[in-house]
Amino acid sequence: QVQLVESGGGLVQAGDSMRLSCAASGIFSRYAMAWFREAPGKEREFVATISWSGGSTFYADSVKGRFTISRDNAKNTVDLQMNNVKPEDTAVYYCAAVRSGTSGYLTAAKAAYDYWGQGTQVTVSS
Repeated sequence: QVQLVESGGGLVQAGDSMRLSCAASGIFSRYAMAWFREAPGKEREFVATISWSGGSTFYADSVKGRFTISRDNAKNTVDLQMNNVKPEDTAVYYCAAVRSGTSGYLTAAKAAYDYWGQGTQVTVSS
């Protein structure tokens, strides 16, 4: 049974940092992982992705330079370090996984992802 469980969300002030974590069971190796987010009244959007080898990453322009995605294949976890957060980062953050044919495979396409977590709320106050 595949399960992705996010943790680490909550309330944070603008300019502060927050770290989200996603624990995977049932899958992990040879799966690229990603974070998406969904703000109230908006479509779910791509945030960041990391290849199954961990050697390649890709970020949305809105978070580039502020957020860092990382993974620990020994622990089956993927993290999102969020620095200098802004009120517009407020959203429910979702962890997602897609099976990868190659070690460097990455995609920002929401429809490509096979598995999703339940999400964790991040609220940034100004």
